[in-house]
Amino acid sequence: MKSNLNENEEWKKNRITSAHCGKNPMIITKMKSGFAAIGDTQFLPGYCVLLPSEECNSLEELDFSQRSDYLLDMSLIGEAIVKVCNPRRVNYSIYGNTDAYLHAHVFPRYSWEPKERIPYPVWQYSSEKWRNYEYQYSDEEHGAMKEKLSIEIYKLMEKAY
Repeated sequence: MKSNLNENEEWKKNRITSAHCGKNPMIITKMKSGFAAIGDTQFLPGYCVLLPSEECNSLEELDFSQRSDYLLDMSLIGEAIVKVCNPRRVNYSIYGNTDAYLHAHVFPRYSWEPKERIPYPVWQYSSEKWRNYEYQYSDEEHGAMKEKLSIEIYKLMEKAY
């Protein structure tokens, strides 16, 4: 049976605080501006999220140096995804509409996706893709990829910082 990290979801109540406490199981690594995390759902393998070190409402609340660090870290995650998952491209998204705090989504996009999906944002995939247990992250199924992403992000951070 596939083990699901979401059985105890207390850490989801505040993903940033739980990352600082070492209780967020989705964290890949600590970065200069925050935390690289594997996405809860993996119907697009390698989907990640960048959480800031401190909760804020939007990118504009950060000073210029913090913004630069955050956007650089977002791009490092994307580059690691390219190296590990070999997507056709990477999409970067910052919304804050549902979870009203700064966080960036880093989505690999693949040539094997249905042709009718390719020109549209990932958010237009059906809720089945987002919520279906089959696509949820599990260490069993996705742990090796998470570890490879960690290794690549570390290498990129060494070059960038």
